[in-house]
Amino acid sequence: MLAVIVASWLIRDVDAIGFGQLWRYWAGLHEARTGAMPTTSGTDLVLFVVYVAVTVAALRAASAASALVVAGVVTLAVRLPGLWTIGSHRMEAAYSGDLCSRALICAFVAVAAGAAMIITAGAGRRPPADSYERTPLGPGPGAGVLAFLALCAAGAVLIAWEIRQVVRDPYFFPDWYVGGDRIAQYLTGPPPGWATVVLALLCVAAGISAAARAPHARPFGLVGAAVLLPGGVFGVVRIVHYDLLEHFGDQSTELRLSLLSSFFQALAALAALIALAVPGPVRAPGQDPWGGGPGWGPAPVTPPHHPGYGYGYPQGGSGGFGPPPPPSQPPPGW
Repeated sequence: MLAVIVASWLIRDVDAIGFGQLWRYWAGLHEARTGAMPTTSGTDLVLFVVYVAVTVAALRAASAASALVVAGVVTLAVRLPGLWTIGSHRMEAAYSGDLCSRALICAFVAVAAGAAMIITAGAGRRPPADSYERTPLGPGPGAGVLAFLALCAAGAVLIAWEIRQVVRDPYFFPDWYVGGDRIAQYLTGPPPGWATVVLALLCVAAGISAAARAPHARPFGLVGAAVLLPGGVFGVVRIVHYDLLEHFGDQSTELRLSLLSSFFQALAALAALIALAVPGPVRAPGQDPWGGGPGWGPAPVTPPHHPGYGYGYPQGGSGGFGPPPPPSQPPPGW
């Protein structure tokens, strides 16, 4: 359902604006000319891919519960502000009333669907029936460390820029985070500050879980890196389009840091995606790992046999408990 909702808004924008102009608008190119205001951003395209991947994972993958949870969390974070921002005066001035009404209905449906995914994943959790049942696998040791460094560093950079935004432009606060008439935003998207803070928290949480090699680290990390990628890619597109690297030394310090941040964000997202794409080492299935047999870990050691000692009937000699063994020949006069 969520994939269908996002796809319908993307198709609306492509039909009303054209894919080329829509891509330019997403990238933030000033020469983009649109006859109508777009309702989506590049994040919506990523969310469509995420919803399709989660649908496939829910049917086949062992990490279906974690995939549902992260999809539900991201959906709630992205669509929840629309419940109060779609009806603002700025939105009503930029979009038609019919479009705002449909967007509000879709926001309610998306929030309900996101909450339902989280509840469903939580209700369906149970311990594995036996050691043969497939369980979610965390990343490998090296991949977990790489994802931790990439995602946590990217989250720290995003938080640093948000602090700079508040210090530099306090006029836009708190509309920058909760929406309002003083900022511009997409019809179906969250306020810019809200989106950045949510993405930063998701990256940091996913990075920490990747370092711990938690079973849910891969779904959370992959989704966090996927949502992180468009910002870096569009930043690099702007840099290349306007030839900003040719006069890099002449730019202000803040602008140079902004350019470097775009490259770093794209590289960090790609590094995390590559590191978390492959699951960690798989444990060999078998019987109860604590009960011996061809299960996990080494086989139990059999104690050495000492004839003639111990409980029960000894195998030979004397000294054990119980009656002695019968003689090999009967005694004389038997």
